[in-house]
Amino acid sequence: MKTITDQDIAKIQALKKMKRSALALLGVAVLLFIIAIYFKIPILQAFSEAAMVGGIADWFAVVALFRHPLGIPIWHTAIIPTKKNEIGDNLGNFVSEEFLDREKLEGKLDEFNFALKTSDWLSQQKNAENIANAVAANVIPGVLRTIKDEDVKRFIQLQFAEKIEGINFGDWVAVALEPLQKGELKNQMLTNLLEVMSSELTNNKDLIRQKVKTSTPFLSFGFADKSITEGVFNGLQDFLNEAKNPDSEVRIKIDEYIYDFLEKVKKSEDMRIKINDMILDFIGKKEVQDYINGIWDEIKLSITTDLEKGDDSSIKKSVAGFIQTFGNGIKEDAVMVDKINNFIKNDLLSVLLNNKKVIGDLIASTVKSWDGKEVSEKLELEIGKDLQYIRINGTLVGGLIGLVIYGAEWTYHYFVM
Repeated sequence: MKTITDQDIAKIQALKKMKRSALALLGVAVLLFIIAIYFKIPILQAFSEAAMVGGIADWFAVVALFRHPLGIPIWHTAIIPTKKNEIGDNLGNFVSEEFLDREKLEGKLDEFNFALKTSDWLSQQKNAENIANAVAANVIPGVLRTIKDEDVKRFIQLQFAEKIEGINFGDWVAVALEPLQKGELKNQMLTNLLEVMSSELTNNKDLIRQKVKTSTPFLSFGFADKSITEGVFNGLQDFLNEAKNPDSEVRIKIDEYIYDFLEKVKKSEDMRIKINDMILDFIGKKEVQDYINGIWDEIKLSITTDLEKGDDSSIKKSVAGFIQTFGNGIKEDAVMVDKINNFIKNDLLSVLLNNKKVIGDLIASTVKSWDGKEVSEKLELEIGKDLQYIRINGTLVGGLIGLVIYGAEWTYHYFVM
């Protein structure tokens, strides 16, 4: 069912008002005719007769455009609904042959300066914000609704898998760890690690005591576990403190272990393959895959949450800022202005003109697809109000012509006869 807008209601009311005015004027002509007959006033009779003829004739002409007058299928009436297909063909030919003319369009494009006008419009903050509002309210949510989550997640999975499989993590690890074999970087990192371990050991002394207590015999009454805890704690602290000293035996053994490991990674293909397989196995775990799948959900949630902020939306502000910057950038770049105008004038216009028959056929087929009655009602709603002036003018002009004819007849009889 066609939706009737407030604007349509206003047009309907205006059309009815003008119809009543035209009909009322015709009614006045009828009343004058009756008065003229009754009181035998020839000049008034001539005026009213011609006014009635003019008013009725123009009423017939106006109504015949849109429907059969009084519902009677008189020949050459209801022109718009019955001639809809011919109108469509003629309109399509007119647009393609008369409107789509290269010389005319090039002249208009030169006058208009499309690039400069567009850039001026885009650079205005209000216009940029209106576009951003439309994008935020319709375009982005529409895209998010159209895209299937499963397809996006599958795409992300495939792209991630292809990229990961193309990486040799073993080689990367070997390259990344090579600087650790020399210089102060390795010593500093190892010292920092030992400092962290020593600090964590101190912070978790009570936890160590609890673990020892649960492992010692019940009959020791807590004496053994306390001694064992102190021994374990002190032993570990002594080990870590000694390891912090770069010249200690423990530190030297740790350095040798790290050096041997790095050498194996760097020189052993099998070791690099093992590292690569280990990382790939980790990436293939369900937890990691679930995290990858959740990336799209997080992106969608972030976008929708931001758009819900209204005028405070960072996306909306970014789009508006980009549009303004884009508009200002074009306006300040004379070369770009010429390129855009030349593109529209030459390339885009050529495509349009080369397909003008297609455009004409499209217009014709579109008009033909419309319902004749609906088209007639729509056109009457748009231009019917103005056409009622034809009825009014027909009544008045007809009356005046009646007076002219009466005057000519009276002169002839008075002066000639």
